[in-house]
Order: sequence, then structure tokens, then C-alpha cells
Amino acid sequence: MNAMKAQPTASHYIDGKYVEDTAGEAIEVIHPADASVIARVHEATPALIDRALNAARRAQGEWAALKPVERGRILRRAADRMRERNRDLSMIETLDTGKPLQETLVADAASGADALEYFGGLAPTVTGESIPLGGDFAYTIREPLGVCAGIGAWNYPIQIACWKAAPALAFGNAMVFKPSEMTPLSALKLAEILTEAGLPAGLFNVLQGRGAVGAALATDARVAKVSLTGSVPTGRKVYTAAAEGIRHVTMELGGKSPLIVFDDADIEDAIGGAMLGNFYSSGQICSNGTRVFVQRGLKERFLERLKARTEAIVMGDPMDEATQMGPLISAEQMEKVLGYIEGAKAEGARLLTGGARLNGPGHYVQPTVFADVTDDMTIAREEVFGPVMSVLDFESEGEVITRANDTEFGLAAGVFTHDMARAHRVVARLQAGTCWINSYNLTPVEMPFGGVKQSGVGRENGRAAVEYYTQIKTVHVGMGPVDSPY
Repeated sequence: MNAMKAQPTASHYIDGKYVEDTAGEAIEVIHPADASVIARVHEATPALIDRALNAARRAQGEWAALKPVERGRILRRAADRMRERNRDLSMIETLDTGKPLQETLVADAASGADALEYFGGLAPTVTGESIPLGGDFAYTIREPLGVCAGIGAWNYPIQIACWKAAPALAFGNAMVFKPSEMTPLSALKLAEILTEAGLPAGLFNVLQGRGAVGAALATDARVAKVSLTGSVPTGRKVYTAAAEGIRHVTMELGGKSPLIVFDDADIEDAIGGAMLGNFYSSGQICSNGTRVFVQRGLKERFLERLKARTEAIVMGDPMDEATQMGPLISAEQMEKVLGYIEGAKAEGARLLTGGARLNGPGHYVQPTVFADVTDDMTIAREEVFGPVMSVLDFESEGEVITRANDTEFGLAAGVFTHDMARAHRVVARLQAGTCWINSYNLTPVEMPFGGVKQSGVGRENGRAAVEYYTQIKTVHVGMGPVDSPY
């Protein structure tokens, strides 16, 4: 891999054009597959943050005054351009994240384009209501919030940027977006595409930086709403900062989600769901079903087939489309995951397969499965964020529901069973914001996504997103004389 292969035109995108300021601290962008430096960007200075927020505030008013259908046309044009450039965008995402090109070609820019298209079409349908009050009446207006700050994560950079930008822009807001410092590249391409599609300057700005830049956005008086995708500790900090200014927030945070496999489930489908919920994107997905509860009657057959299918996963160069699993994002993340693996061994979990780092360059960890995991083990309590599956036994429906809910998290959950009455009964009792029955980790943009408990507040995607990027103005209309005792 040639160094600087993915070097962008400049570090930031402000007011419709690329902007550089080398006074900001340099951030090296590392390709996780070989640890080479593929790009270098600079952290946003206070002057650039100010410039971006002023541009957003200036542009937002005229944008909100447009017909919603006109806003929608621009987003749909941007979706078309993203699809036309899907391979190039996917290659950038693979260089930046280390995720296999086999994945990024179908799951990253493509899903971002879906979000732009969906919210572009939804924009004209967002209306108020009329409320009869006898002689008088009232009506409501859906208004944009203003300037929104988006703070992204490193596992799905362009998808997250679109999941935040699409509803924000569709409903008349402006956005200043800070990608993760580990994956800064694709958001710049999104900004470029939006400009080409006709988005007026200032409405989507990209600032690079670490936590300090995110904190500056979350505490600025010009920001009306903060949308974060990240860890629970980061979420607490951003939520606290936003609360100081009584700002709207959406928090999509971590999870330790249960995936429950009853003994009447289709075993191959259940294993496929469990593998998708633990090994896709090298396990670096917040909604992953990392606690796989398998009913005892199915346990041994499940483990046997799971082991065989896991050991058939093809690891290698993520730029090779035959590769099914790539490296972890960073050396630090790799060491964290290896630490959890060693801890699980020490606590008595049975290593079924994997459990080691691959020799050679890059941050590769084998897909790993532990059996005989118990609820009190660290690996069953804490978010690993790597390709590590914990398989736990259970006997009865009531027991597994209680154990599944015994966590501070509540992002997602899954159930595999042929008994549909049981499936619906179980998901009704699971404390999770997003549930799947006989599938896992599918997140079409039409469907609201988000968590409960420590896994977050608010929802992204679907019509639910209207609630989090608009506010209601109520207007009472008096049709007769004012009835006043004075």
C-alpha cells in the first residue's frame, strides 16, 4: 500500500469548498491492514470551527424557506451520484477502516445513498395538523431546529454521516459534521458530492479533529442539536455538554445485545445470524448480538456447525474482494480485544475457535468463539467491539428473558425460532430499541434505529427521524371577540 494514497484535497470542507489550515495538529490516517499512513489531515482550529458554524447559520435560513420538494431533489441527485461512484467511495472506506471491499461495496456508501434518497422523498410529506376548537382553531407547523452538529464513529463513517445529514438537510437544517479522527476521509467526499448535486454552500460542513473539536460543537450557542454515534463514555460527556445549553440530542451508543436461539430454530439461519452479529466488520458494530443464548437441546449441534463455519471465514487483504474479514481499526483496539480474549480464558470460558492475532502486519484478530460463558464473566458484561462471540446456555423462555435484560445496555436484540407466537412474545419483553426475528443486523433506512437504557436516546432513520430534526410550533387562531374578565 502506497503511503498517502488516499490523501484528500484538504482537511476540512467549509462553506462549499475545501479548506486547509496547517496550524491545527496533524492527524495521521492509518490503513489498518498494513499500518501504513494513507493520508494526513489537520485538526480544526477554533477559527475554522467558528467559520463553519457561521456559514451553517447563514445558509440555514434560506434553505429552510425552500419548498421541501426542492430540498428533496438535491438529496436525491446526491444519492444518484453516490451510487455512480460507489466503487471509488467503497475503496476509500476500505482504506480508511480496513473493512473488506466485499462489505463496503454493499453496506457503506450504498446505505448512505439510500438515506439521502429516502429522506429526500420524505421531505415534502412532513406537514402540520389542523385542530378544531369549536369556533376557534389551532394549527401546527413543523420547523427545522437550525444548525445541527453531527459527531461520527469510525466503524461506518460515510453511512453515519448520511444517516445524520440526510434528515437534517431534508427538514431544513444545516449541519457541521465531525468524523472520527481515525476515519476522516469519506465525509469529505460526501460534502463534495452534495455540493455537486446543488446543495447551497454552508449547509454541510466537515471539520476534522479529536474530542476537543466535538466538545466545541456540543457547547456552542449556535448549535441547536447534537447527534452522536459513539461509545457510552463519550455519550455521557457529549450529553452533559449539550444539556448545559438545553440542546436537542440524539445518542446512538454501545451495546451488549442478546441473540436468543431456541431449540426449534433453523440451525443454519441462526448460526448465520450469530456470525453476522459478531464477525461482520470484524465485530465492530454497536448493535452486535455478542451474547448468543442457545437453548440446551440445540447447543452441541449449534457449536459444532458454528465452529466449522467460523473456521471457513477468509481473512486477508481487505482490498481483495474474496476477503470476508479484515483487520480491526487500530493497534489499540486490537490489544483491547486480545485482552478480553485472555480475560475470558482466565475466567473459565471454553475457547471453541480462534483467539489469536494473525502474524504479519496489520491489526488482525481471528474470529473467536467462546462457549460455556456465564453471565458474570467480563466478556458477557462489557462491549468488546471485536470478532469475539460469547455462547451461553439456557433452559427456559422466562429464564433467558431475565438474563438477556440483565445489562445496562439496550440497543438491540434478536430471536431465532419457528414459533412466531413465542418470537413476538419474547421481543415484547426484551429491553432493546431494535429487535430482529429470524434475522440480525439489518438496518434499512425505512426502519427506526436506536436504543434504550445506556445505549442511547432518540432514533435515527424512518419517519421517527422527523421528531429529532424538527420542532413543533403551535398557532391558536381566535375567530371571535376576546372573552376577558378585565
